Amino acid sequence: MLEARELLCERDERTLFSGLSFTLNAGEWVQITGSNGAGKTTLLRLLTGLSRPDAGEVLWQGQPLHQVRDSYHQNLLWIGHQPGIKTRLTALENLHFYHRDGDTAQCLEALAQAGLAGFEDIPVNQLSAGQQRRVALARLWLTRATLWILDEPFTAIDVNGVVRLTQRMAQHTEQGGL
Repeated sequence: MLEARELLCERDERTLFSGLSFTLNAGEWVQITGSNGAGKTTLLRLLTGLSRPDAGEVLWQGQPLHQVRDSYHQNLLWIGHQPGIKTRLTALENLHFYHRDGDTAQCLEALAQAGLAGFEDIPVNQLSAGQQRRVALARLWLTRATLWILDEPFTAIDVNGVVRLTQRMAQHTEQGGL
């Protein structure tokens, strides 16, 4: 269970959000929408523990994040709005880099599920923005993390990619993920 209690976030003299509270249980998901600059990424960074709120707290399994940071991060997959990939590596090498315990067959299957069959050995810097995003999102087919926090996951993704990603997210929540 992920819980936000009375979160407050201010930037300069502007309040991005105040008194924000919610609980997310196993098998549930939430999509955060809002205009540019509204604080969506800021909220996600608070939920990952990368930033701290000006007031309030984030809890994982009923415990404040700062008390369970290691176990929380073992259960978390965070993919920010930047793909977070190594552009000089191939798509396959990127998956091996992030999932050292994953064997080649698993990584190839993840790339295929993400719609990148045939692009495994191409350096990422030679792929389109959408293909690069798919390389980052291929981690969703490899991870054992319970909680996924994805910032703008559909950015640069075509319709087929959105369908694949949506199906994977639904599968994850059906299996008790958040």
